[in-house]
Amino acid sequence: MIIVLFGAPGVGKGTQAELLAVRKNVPHLSTGEAFRQAIREETELGKIAKNSVESGKLVPDEIVTGIVREAMNKPEYSRGCILDGFPRTQSQAESLDIMLQKAGKEINCVVNINVANEEIVSRMLKRGRKDDAEDVIRHRLEVYNAQTAPLLEYYASHNKLISIDGNADVETVYARIESVIVV
Repeated sequence: MIIVLFGAPGVGKGTQAELLAVRKNVPHLSTGEAFRQAIREETELGKIAKNSVESGKLVPDEIVTGIVREAMNKPEYSRGCILDGFPRTQSQAESLDIMLQKAGKEINCVVNINVANEEIVSRMLKRGRKDDAEDVIRHRLEVYNAQTAPLLEYYASHNKLISIDGNADVETVYARIESVIVV
């Protein structure tokens, strides 16, 4: 079973992925953590990613996909996982589909958590993280809308997309997600 949690930065994908992982006994594959681990372990792909990050460049899609592939090949993900933060581009989505197809798997569903931009800005400012300045948050939302939001159409055309309202407390959003997935 492969579930993708989708939505703009700050909608609560990571929080919901952790809850689902614990309550449904499906491992959460945090792509951010997979990235950091590949860099820490100095894997071949991790070294390439580190060079991109340190030079201020975006990590190429094929490297990002490769790092996710390495992570998904670990035994703990053999029965599936919950992904958040990946895929972010159409190229990554297509690569993920091919990778899963080769493994005899497929995405069961993509749950898009809808939250209005102004609510996202408000939530992220309340977190108090140093990288959560309002101009940075708004830029991240622009990048998301330009590069990642088009994947909604991609997954809708593949009959994988389910959208839920994320404008609620954590438990209400969890209940909404739980009601649309089958684990």
